[in-house]
Amino acid sequence: CWCHFTLFRFVDSFRPEYKALTFILTFLLYTSFHLSRKPISIVKSELHKNCTRVTQPGDVASSSSQRSPLTPLHTSMDCSWKPFDKKNYKQLLGAMDYSFLCAYAVGMYLSGIIGERLPIRLYLTVGMVTSGLFTCMFGLGYIYNIHNLGFYIFVQVLNGLVQTTGWPSVVTCIGNWFGKGRRGLIMGLWNSHTSVGNILGSLIAGYWVSSNWGLSFIVPGIIIAAMGVVCYLFLIELFDVFSLQCYDTELLIPKLSVRVPVQPIVMVKSQAEPSAISFMGALRIPGVIEFSLCLLFAKLVSYTFLFWLPLYITKAAHLNAKKAGDISTLFDVGGIAGGILAGVISDKSGKSATTCAFMLLLAAPTLYGFSMISELGMGPTIGMLLLCGGLVNGPYALITTAVSADLGTHKSLKGNARALSTVTAIIDGTGSVGAALGPLLAGLLSADGWDQVFYMLMTADFLALLSFCAFTLAASCPCLF
Repeated sequence: CWCHFTLFRFVDSFRPEYKALTFILTFLLYTSFHLSRKPISIVKSELHKNCTRVTQPGDVASSSSQRSPLTPLHTSMDCSWKPFDKKNYKQLLGAMDYSFLCAYAVGMYLSGIIGERLPIRLYLTVGMVTSGLFTCMFGLGYIYNIHNLGFYIFVQVLNGLVQTTGWPSVVTCIGNWFGKGRRGLIMGLWNSHTSVGNILGSLIAGYWVSSNWGLSFIVPGIIIAAMGVVCYLFLIELFDVFSLQCYDTELLIPKLSVRVPVQPIVMVKSQAEPSAISFMGALRIPGVIEFSLCLLFAKLVSYTFLFWLPLYITKAAHLNAKKAGDISTLFDVGGIAGGILAGVISDKSGKSATTCAFMLLLAAPTLYGFSMISELGMGPTIGMLLLCGGLVNGPYALITTAVSADLGTHKSLKGNARALSTVTAIIDGTGSVGAALGPLLAGLLSADGWDQVFYMLMTADFLALLSFCAFTLAASCPCLF
């Protein structure tokens, strides 16, 4: 009818603006997710400090009356924060990382399946608000002087579970709005939210880390909760003007001035509404298993840097927590450039797997070079941080965005785009297993020296490359599998 056509033309005229809004909003939403994850890596060096220089009781008493607003609530007499004042502090810090990431990995497999069956806007809003609550709870441990390891692990587990609402939701939204044309470049630009969030999280947490590390968690927690409200108010998950229908229920005949009732029009669709894909059905999509395994090892490397790089810089370069956090952001700056470059090359060549494999091939020797050069001074360290960030986060960004979106709309699904959330959750959930193992192994291996950690990272990088080789071989010679 004419009213449907008019409404279609009016609403469709705003499509470019809605696409830009969705791009920017989902970018900011997931930026806040990573912003709230970063503080733990900045605060680690404050939870366990060098105790050789401890303020004497007389000095503390004389200065207590002149405390500034940013003076710590707990004096340096405490030195390290219990229970992280023991020799096994690296294992305890690793256990906190593992508790968050393990819960995240387990929850991610369920998140995509649940997300397909619920309104994305509401699902994402609830996840962001509750994540903000748990992030603030961790910071309250400082305010209320909590030294129970179980409390911090409990909060990390709950936060890890609710943070799984983020990734499948935002990828599904962005996949609904943008087609396959130039998807690599678009997703490369969009996926820089990971690095932008890490940078902002490092700067915010670093501002308070030496004076009141509780605020290093509370402020990011408030930010992600506030963005959850913004999500509920403004997110448009799918532009579907064809659902705007109007039906004539009566026919007017002007000449006779007689109103003739007719039967209601029944619209019969040629195809049934696509149903959500099952977990096993998603696994049967060609490439899902191979890319999932590749992301497992790629994320192991990336998240080890995310959670342990500031502490490594503190120990290797003998810097305080704030300066080490600021320098660690260069890894994410390189990651932004690497993700965009990977997307451009993927669009030009049409070969996402080859692009990822080439970058992973270069990443292994670069990681070894970083372990050697980081002891030669700040200049070489900065250069290698930028290079490592680009080569490590480039494949990671491409797999979690453009590749996931391509697999989620694979031709074998016959147009069932609702599979995108489940496919994304499977790939990122498997990757999160690696993200959980990496920081845990780093905590265990670093006790014998940081060289062991870098050997582990290079091994993981090589295994990620093997996963790509298996995918390429299966695609070129399916008879062998």
